[in-house]
Amino acid sequence: MTKLKDTTSTPALVAIDIAKARNDIVIERPGQRRRQRMKIMNTQADHQRLIAHLQSLDCPVTIGFEATGNDHRPLVWQLLNAGFELRLISSVALARTREALHNGWDKNDPKDAQVMLHMLQIGATQRYHDPLAEGIHSWQELSKTHEIVSKAKTEALHRLQTHYLPLYFPEVDRFRHNSRSEWFFIFLDRFPVPAAILEFSAEQFIQTAWPLIGRKVAKTRILGDIYETARQSIGLPVAADSPAVAMYRLLIAHIRQLIQQRDEIERQAHEMLAEHPDYRRLRQLPGVGPIIALTILAEAGDLRRFGHSRQFLKYCGFDLATHQSGQFRGQSKLSKHGNARLRRAFWMAGQVAVRQRENSFRDKYRRYIARDPLDRDLNRKALTAVAAKMARVAHALVISETDYRPFYGVR
Repeated sequence: MTKLKDTTSTPALVAIDIAKARNDIVIERPGQRRRQRMKIMNTQADHQRLIAHLQSLDCPVTIGFEATGNDHRPLVWQLLNAGFELRLISSVALARTREALHNGWDKNDPKDAQVMLHMLQIGATQRYHDPLAEGIHSWQELSKTHEIVSKAKTEALHRLQTHYLPLYFPEVDRFRHNSRSEWFFIFLDRFPVPAAILEFSAEQFIQTAWPLIGRKVAKTRILGDIYETARQSIGLPVAADSPAVAMYRLLIAHIRQLIQQRDEIERQAHEMLAEHPDYRRLRQLPGVGPIIALTILAEAGDLRRFGHSRQFLKYCGFDLATHQSGQFRGQSKLSKHGNARLRRAFWMAGQVAVRQRENSFRDKYRRYIARDPLDRDLNRKALTAVAAKMARVAHALVISETDYRPFYGVR
């Protein structure tokens, strides 16, 4: 007598190829060979129609999907709230599986849905962590917006340095010490060209510009130096009220606005996370400021979900990949298949840490480059090793719930 297979606990597998307007869906019910295909639009009515249909299957449901920008987030959020198990499918794995199954690179949405269903069947998926459900959505928005604002500021500053300053006041750039010197842009807005300075005597200029440069040491000397620089400037002789300088001032105002936006995001990030224990521990690491700590928490979520530091390093893309075949063994390189924003955050923290006072990260960097400090490739590898160590230490601090102790048991 043939024993019937119990399908009540076997999940139905649902593969969704998510697009901006329309989604292709393939459903495989337990015990049935025929697959059901659906198409739904990204509307509230169609989302609810899909949820109602999946709930009517009278068995557990496992849903697999590929993350497509942010288009997947609204539908996936509703499916998660409906209680379905969600599995994330890697874009790289999907492309390679599609090529292996169909012996070609051609793709379309119905075919992708079938490939995703196959990956669900063989378990080639990852657990999905929804930022909104895990309470890190706002952190991610702050972190990503800070990156957008910082890049825009860098681009605007590059235009200032390569176009406007060489034309109108090339010598003044030496007074801008770093990108956070807001006084410099306040000063340029008031005195964009040498002619605006030379309207005054040296004493009158110092008195007028005094409140613009903030709490600087030796303000009289600095302002006197600026006045003398303006007097000997080779910049084009244009009037401060000319249309050309008006365009110049528009860019200065844009840079000042971006600086204010960046500072406000940093203030909000610190205010929001100041009492978070993981944030406080990450801030103890050399080179980790408010935004880098925010980015780590926003991109990784709860670091405790990584049982071992190797899992976290792989998630960051700091794991090594080696091409080996027969007697050939290639050079080991970073896989870079992990979270690029998280990897960049640790890289930037490492760059700051090696320039600070004595700490274990600086010591590691010095040991790494000891044989040839001028070798740029060796320096790059040393900074990568420091960034990977930073990730390991950050993971250890969070899962052990201990404070950072320099030079303690970390290689």
